[in-house]
Amino acid sequence: MPALAGAIEPGGSLADFIWFRTGGPAEWLVRPKDVDDLAAFLRALDPAVPVLPVGVGSNLIVRDGGVPGVVVRLPKTFAKVTVEPGNRVRAGGGAMGITVASKARDAGIGGLEFLRGIPGTTGGAVRMNAGAYGRDTSDILIEATLVLRDGRVETWAAERLGYTYRHSDVPAGAIVVEALFEGVPGDSAAIGAEMDRIAEEREASQPLRSRTGGSTFKNPPGRRAWQLVDEAGCRGLRIGDAQVSEKHCNFLLNLGSASAAEIEALGEEVRRRVLAQTGVTLEWEIQRVGVEA
Repeated sequence: MPALAGAIEPGGSLADFIWFRTGGPAEWLVRPKDVDDLAAFLRALDPAVPVLPVGVGSNLIVRDGGVPGVVVRLPKTFAKVTVEPGNRVRAGGGAMGITVASKARDAGIGGLEFLRGIPGTTGGAVRMNAGAYGRDTSDILIEATLVLRDGRVETWAAERLGYTYRHSDVPAGAIVVEALFEGVPGDSAAIGAEMDRIAEEREASQPLRSRTGGSTFKNPPGRRAWQLVDEAGCRGLRIGDAQVSEKHCNFLLNLGSASAAEIEALGEEVRRRVLAQTGVTLEWEIQRVGVEA
């Protein structure tokens, strides 16, 4: 491995922090000190070595055989959030959605409240066009700074990211290290009240205190994935310790000792039953990475 001012951990555990709390390790788990450190590391890294950025793993299945190559996890030095003129908020790629929304609220900037309902990092939100409560990341993004796989650092306007539903054109192996968002003038109290409403709605409808991976399947056009799963009789369905949540059936749960293989197999069984029942092919929203054991 090339030199790094940050930390390089061979066989670094991912199950220790991803939300499902299961799956294999990274071949190399890399935590860079800063953008320059990350860029220099990637410039020197053999181009044949795959690179995967991982935030907090809130929408991720890591297969039991682990992830070959390098997994990059941004430390807290990448989590800074600052307010700029023009109702803009600049966030590091490691900053959590709730932190960005709170900073905007305190500055009287509206339009970012929905980030309170996204339990991942800014980098993950930019990459997958994360959204909730009728808003998507693409609605507020002005530009994003990427460290590309070859170590080049580039700032891309939102238009260049090719956004569609839960998709962007962020290149494979690139890491989103910063994003610039723009909201609208607002009243801090009203913004805070909307954030509280979002938090309460999530608490009431989603299994937030469980080992889960967030929304499992994308909503098909004009339909709700959870309703299709329910119609197919999959609420509460189990394979081993993997279960379809009874509270919100577009969530899969690790009840304790589920393997990643069991969780993924359960998702595939749900897809099979939904297709048979409704004729709709559900598309995974959870990213599945790594190799089988």
